[in-house]
Amino acid sequence: MLNTLKQWLGLTPKAPALPEDTSMKYLIVGLGNIGPEYAETRHNIGFMVLDYLAKKHDATFDTGRHSFVTEIKTKGRTFVLVKPTTYMNLSGKAVGHWLSSLKLQPDQMMVITDDIALPFGKIRIRTKGSAGGHNGLKHIEQTLGHNNYPRLRFGVGDAFHKGKQVDYVLSKFSDDEQAELQTLIEKSAEAVVSFGTIGLERTMNFYNTK
Repeated sequence: MLNTLKQWLGLTPKAPALPEDTSMKYLIVGLGNIGPEYAETRHNIGFMVLDYLAKKHDATFDTGRHSFVTEIKTKGRTFVLVKPTTYMNLSGKAVGHWLSSLKLQPDQMMVITDDIALPFGKIRIRTKGSAGGHNGLKHIEQTLGHNNYPRLRFGVGDAFHKGKQVDYVLSKFSDDEQAELQTLIEKSAEAVVSFGTIGLERTMNFYNTK
């Protein structure tokens, strides 16, 4: 009775909060540029994969720090989906903030990006790697101070003339590509969930061979 009275009067110190278990939480960052003029362009494939994942799980994006953000839960895991609103060249701002805010390590994050070095629709998942001239990856590397973080590279091909790379990645997919695009987006989304459920190595073995 005395202890109960002390609690009511606020005389009993509260037990220290237990640290949050983040072992089943993952940060998924889809790279792209905000604005209708960039919607559904090759450079925005990261946004498109996250939009599909959110829609599939009846989640909606809210405005967060440096990003649009939402959360989905599947197969006992939590995935925080982040679409940076800083434009591509400053993508590291969102990455740095959300890794810190969620108390996650870089190996609990996957970045989804377009890649002109891969044929259209080819998926390559890597544990780390160079930016390869991609400005979004460059800024993430600068922010973290290293390039040791998982990424899913979505091939968009290199069907452009010399000096036209920027125009190419900021253009929409061709009609032929559009016919396959939804299936490829779904496959990429499956790979993201696989990363969180069966681990990066097994996911690489499965999706990199397809």
